[in-house]
Amino acid sequence: MRTINEKISRDELRAIAKDQFGDLVKAVVDIERGIMAIGGELHADEEALLLSQGSRQEHLWGINLYPDKTGGDWIEFDSMINIRPSQGSKSRYVENEAARKAIYEIVNKLIE
Repeated sequence: MRTINEKISRDELRAIAKDQFGDLVKAVVDIERGIMAIGGELHADEEALLLSQGSRQEHLWGINLYPDKTGGDWIEFDSMINIRPSQGSKSRYVENEAARKAIYEIVNKLIE
């Protein structure tokens, strides 16, 4: 598990996926700091890593990345950590459109 703040390749992401879940990599994105954590078995593990590095929970969103998919299909906005009724998020999906847009931009900036 590690924090990503500089570009990595899709090939590197594929290798992580192969070692873990086969076709996907769990990730948590900090939309305030523009970084993400990858490689955890659970989104909660990645969330804890980012929290220990100074992130604030209200800016962390869990996603799944499918390195072999293209377009909008390669990012799945689904995680238990996204259930936050206090922030108006009552499901596993990232319901906030601005948050989804920020996540998409950060992921595409960090993964080439």
